[in-house]
Amino acid sequence: MVESRRGRESEDLAEDARQLLMELDRSVPGAAMATGECRPALDVVDTALGVEVLMDIPGVPVSAVRVWVRQNTVLVVGAKLGATAPSDARYHVAERSSGRFARGVRLAAAVDTGAARALVSAGQLRVVLPRLVERRGQLIQIPIETP
Repeated sequence: MVESRRGRESEDLAEDARQLLMELDRSVPGAAMATGECRPALDVVDTALGVEVLMDIPGVPVSAVRVWVRQNTVLVVGAKLGATAPSDARYHVAERSSGRFARGVRLAAAVDTGAARALVSAGQLRVVLPRLVERRGQLIQIPIETP
């Protein structure tokens, strides 16, 4: 049962990524022409306050990035458009990747996705997912309603 559920989750995430890439193709000029693939480096940091996903996206406009959470997976989809060179130019060295990307990060901690934030600064995407407040073992009052 766990195997089939994980398989379904993977299929759902793959479909989400396809849909988001198609949406980028429609809304970001030039994204549909980005035929290559790039794989931006990322780190996942577990802190006392939550989980942070850090991704290097220099040269990627904020309008070309989407961040979604499905169940316990953060999905980052985007498009890094290649540099435009004159048609008669020849590259001597070409190390910078460009194209579309989709990265999924499975979360092991329980996080509050409703309070999640995504920030872009200096070419780095930072997704902050605060931990859920642990309530087990605490005394919590439940209001009593009358009909």
